[in-house]
This record gives sequence, structure tokens and C-alpha cells, in this order.
Amino acid sequence: MDASQSHKKRKYVEVANATPSPKKKKERKDKGKSTMSHVALNVHKNGKGKARADSTGEFSVVQASLIVSIAPVFASNLQGGAEEMLDSMIMRYIPALQGVVLAHHNLKFLSRTATIKADCPFTVCPICFDATVWRPRVGMKLVGKVNLCSPDHISLLVHRTFNVSIPRHHIPTDSWEFEYGPAENDPEFGVNIDDADTLKVSVSQRGENAKENEEEGSGRWSHKITGTKLGGDDGFLKFTVVGLTVANEMLSLQGSIQTDPFSPEHKPRATRSPDPESEAPDIAEVDEELAEADEDEEIDTFARLAKMGEEAIAEEARRKKQEEQVEKQKKQERKEKKRKRREGDEGVTNVNNTQESSKKKAKGEKTKRKKAAEP
Repeated sequence: MDASQSHKKRKYVEVANATPSPKKKKERKDKGKSTMSHVALNVHKNGKGKARADSTGEFSVVQASLIVSIAPVFASNLQGGAEEMLDSMIMRYIPALQGVVLAHHNLKFLSRTATIKADCPFTVCPICFDATVWRPRVGMKLVGKVNLCSPDHISLLVHRTFNVSIPRHHIPTDSWEFEYGPAENDPEFGVNIDDADTLKVSVSQRGENAKENEEEGSGRWSHKITGTKLGGDDGFLKFTVVGLTVANEMLSLQGSIQTDPFSPEHKPRATRSPDPESEAPDIAEVDEELAEADEDEEIDTFARLAKMGEEAIAEEARRKKQEEQVEKQKKQERKEKKRKRREGDEGVTNVNNTQESSKKKAKGEKTKRKKAAEP
């Protein structure tokens, strides 16, 4: 080994074993604060890291770098662990990328060595990759398919995935009006399955008709003059993005189909009278009306309570009258029983008295005969 090779080897060892300066540690610590655990995301904006797609398009490819902490289960396959961590970012809104990650490719490790800090078993290593991002911007014109209509808003799907809502104040109501759909119990609602064979409607056609009925069941927006449905027969509608909403790492859009979507006239605001002092209701009159309403309510309540009290008193009187009648009937029955018992006792006494008087009379006649028989 010559001196030049030895010098190169010592230089590589020094670079591999070199410890980062405190400033770099602080920078890495700041980069570590992101929406994903164990991930520090950095998007390259200049040079080869800039977006490869057209800046006016909704899709772009950006190059980003990460500092990932790979679990020890991937110690023998660090690339597999890094790819799994990148897979967890798909279909999620990443603020650093300013869009929703759709795919990733060209994964590369920025260093030939990884770091294991202290007793933490995770492997820390920097990587870079190319990400395909869906990043709509305010003012961009997109096309979505109408899937729900209501008097307050229109709901669309962009690329069959992303939700878009067009509120009523962003719909030109001078040209379009909402028509309510038929009720579900309407016999004309939907396709009659019993008549499907008669009409020779195929299964696919019935499915399409059922889907259309489901979409139009709540109603639809139609043109006031021509009567055409908003979105046409295919249901695709072009709109302008006027707002972005991120919730739970999910991106949804707010759209507008106004000719000038950013005009102050299309902003929702509370309706105010032009002359609040002249059109404002008199506070005294309002208080008087409220007092009369309360008084009427109190009168009705007291009248209802009085009626209930009268009904209760009448019911109590009927109950007492019935009890008195029952008690009177029982008293009469007891008197009748006593009278009959008394009459029975008197009859027995009369018989006994008659028998005693007969005995006395017979005894007296016997005594008279004895005296008459004596000389």
C-alpha cells in the first residue's frame, strides 16, 4: 500500500468517525420536529431538487430528504424499513411537501453509515427520495364529478378520491336553481325490479340507473332557462379552487363556479338592514308582546290547572256518593236482619206465653173439679 492510498483511507475513517458540531446537532434537532414520529423532512427547492413537473399543474415530483429512525426489526434490511416508513406517508397531507403524497421512488441513503444513539435500538440514517405530490393551489381550475347536490352546497370528487365542496354563495343562483328530487316512497322513484324483465333492462343498466337515482334522490341543480343539469350528462363540473382545508392529515377543497370567485360579493356574511335604526324593532313593543305571550301562557296554564282541580273534585264527590249509597244499603240490610230476628224472638215468646197460660188454665179447672168433687 503506497502513501496516497494510506492517506485516502485515513481521510475516509476520519470522515466516518467525525462527530457533528453542536450547531449541526441543533439543526438536526429542529428538523426532527415534523408531523411523523422519527422523521425529519427537508424539501430541496433549488438545483436538482426542484419540482420536475409543470409549476401550473396540480401534480408535481419533488425531491425530499429525511432523517429516519428505523426499527430494529429491519436491522438486516434498512431499505425495507425506510420504504415502509415512506409508505405510511402515502395519501396523507404533508405540510413540508405542501400536498398529498401519492407515490415515492428513487430511495437513496445519503450516508454509508448509520447511527445508534446510547441504548436506543433504532437506527438513525439520512435518506432522500422523489415524491409524487398532489398539490392544488388557490386559484387553480380543476374538474370533479358531482356526487351529491343539496340546496346549500354541491359535493364533488376529484380523481374519484379527493372531496370538494361548493357552497351556495359560490353558485350563480341567478342562472341555476335547485330542484328537489322525488321522495323514496314515490312509485316512480327508481327502477321497478318486477318490470325489469318486461323492459329487458340489463343488470348493468339497472345498476347505473340505481346510482343515478341515488345521486338525484335529494335533488339537483338545473339551469333556469334550458333546464339542463349542472355538470351535464356525465356529471363532470369545472370549478375554481378558493380554499384548502386540512383535517386529520386529509386535504379537502372548497370550490367556486362563479365567474369572479374572489369577488367580495361571494363571501358569506350576515345580512344587515340598510337602515338599522329605522327598521329595528321597538324594544318596548317587543317586551310588551313577550309579556302578553307570557301572560296568555300563564292564563292557559292556570285555566288548565283549575279545570283539572274541578275534575278531581267531581270525581271525589262521585266516589263519596257511591260509598254512601253502599253504606246506606248495608245499613238497611242490617236493619232488616234485626227486624226479622226480633220478629222471630217475639213469636217464640208468644208461643211460650200461650202454652203457660194454657197450663195455668188447665190447672185451675182441675183444681175447681177437685173442690167440686169433695163433699
